[in-house]
Amino acid sequence: MISWKNLDTLAAYGKLAAEARVNLADAMSGEGGAARVAKYSVPMAGGLSYNFAAKAVDDAILADLQALADEAQLTEKYGALLDGEIINTGEKRRVLHQLTRGQQGGSVVVDGVDKRAFYVAQQKKAADFAAKVHSGEIANAAGEKFTTVVQIGIGGSDLGPRAMYLALEQWAKQQGTLKMEARFISNVDPDDAASVLKSIDVAHALFVLVSKSGTTLETLTNEAFVKDALKGAGLDPSKHMVAVTSETSPLAKSSDYLAAFFMDDFIGGRYSSTSCVGGAVLSLAFGADVFARFLDGAAKADATAKNADILKNPALLDALIGVYERNVLGWPATAVLPYSQALSRFPAHLQQLDMESNGKSVNRFGEPVNYVTGPVIFGEPGTNGQHSFYQLLHQGTDIIPLQFVGFRENQAGMDVDIQGSTSQQKLCANVAAQIMAFACGKADENPNKAFAGGRPSSIIVGDQLTPEALGALLSHFENKVMFQGFCWNVNSFDQEGVQLGKVLAKRVLAHDTDGALKAYSDLLNI
Repeated sequence: MISWKNLDTLAAYGKLAAEARVNLADAMSGEGGAARVAKYSVPMAGGLSYNFAAKAVDDAILADLQALADEAQLTEKYGALLDGEIINTGEKRRVLHQLTRGQQGGSVVVDGVDKRAFYVAQQKKAADFAAKVHSGEIANAAGEKFTTVVQIGIGGSDLGPRAMYLALEQWAKQQGTLKMEARFISNVDPDDAASVLKSIDVAHALFVLVSKSGTTLETLTNEAFVKDALKGAGLDPSKHMVAVTSETSPLAKSSDYLAAFFMDDFIGGRYSSTSCVGGAVLSLAFGADVFARFLDGAAKADATAKNADILKNPALLDALIGVYERNVLGWPATAVLPYSQALSRFPAHLQQLDMESNGKSVNRFGEPVNYVTGPVIFGEPGTNGQHSFYQLLHQGTDIIPLQFVGFRENQAGMDVDIQGSTSQQKLCANVAAQIMAFACGKADENPNKAFAGGRPSSIIVGDQLTPEALGALLSHFENKVMFQGFCWNVNSFDQEGVQLGKVLAKRVLAHDTDGALKAYSDLLNI
């Protein structure tokens, strides 16, 4: 029997909070530090590993974290989610994004529809469509192949798919599997759509409109912007557009689109990269086989997340260490630092994934919680970030835990040897150096040059960022966020916090305003 309890009511949490703290600088110094690097590493799917040697934990704290996972029934709750129980209590919905990439739990049938079969059928439909586009069977009015695909969407319809595309673009070019270049329009700011439209040949562009409801204001505004540009070029918009939407939306059976691929209310936007929200654009860009490899990596990571042993479940372990850092040590933020240019937009995706999911102050029953929940997430790729905000990370007054991601090989197959080392070696050297600098610091008689150390980090490391590795990486963070939400007893799968602004914006556009809202409307000349 699963029970949903607040974190501060759990006996294991009380024991964890009373545990002796780890002196990270001491722990990571000398041969003891080397032993930790070898010991505190957990294999992941996709050829990756999660190394947490530079986290402020030891065997006693890990034992407490295991007890917390057991008492909070974290893997049992994951099993209930996989079996299709109503986990999204705010909207009274199932949570089925893992089902888009594999059958990890029992069969989930809703209104007579097997949902795994439904998702597979939609992926096949998108794959078949992409193959016809690539072959030229589906072409523009002049019979010429489409060369560019443009996704129109916002939030989860943009951040995840965009991050995934950028992550594999260079790899696909090197492998010879880049079928179409992809671009993305998200912001309702007309400069966003205009900059994309001016940079492509619209006559050879295929547009993917993504809106579950078919009513998202920003997305429909950008669709109108694109249609206007197509008409201005003497083109029929209906021959250049497809939709990703729900079966009940006004877009589902519209003659305005070449095809429609379906999603449903059980897939949250920020969790939708492995549905047709990501599947359509990624299959068009790279081919369906590459998208299938991406799904396979995610599925294998989902399977690993079922293990009740935290030392064999990297997503669960990462989640629990994060809860310890947030609730016991009181650290307010986490920096995601991929040492891979391909992951340039991955921190932005994780920002939405984490902060929209666990930025909650009431529990699953609508009761206020007496402890902090989701951290602030931010980040940039290394080494760029080192020359930006690392100053605060090293010497600022707040300790901010760090999550590095690194790869031993680049994607491009190109490099240069300068001063005895390659660019890739220099990149990896910076990762190793930063981990140790943050952990151990440096004493100096000049306080301005002294580093206190004790700044914790973990690193996810692999040989190369491949489709399988990317899928595993995505699943790792999705499941980490899920497990943390379970720990905090919040609903990680609704996002009421984004709704109020939308309501007020509609009032502004309808000129139904007064007081300060009217004053701000006048200030902006609306």
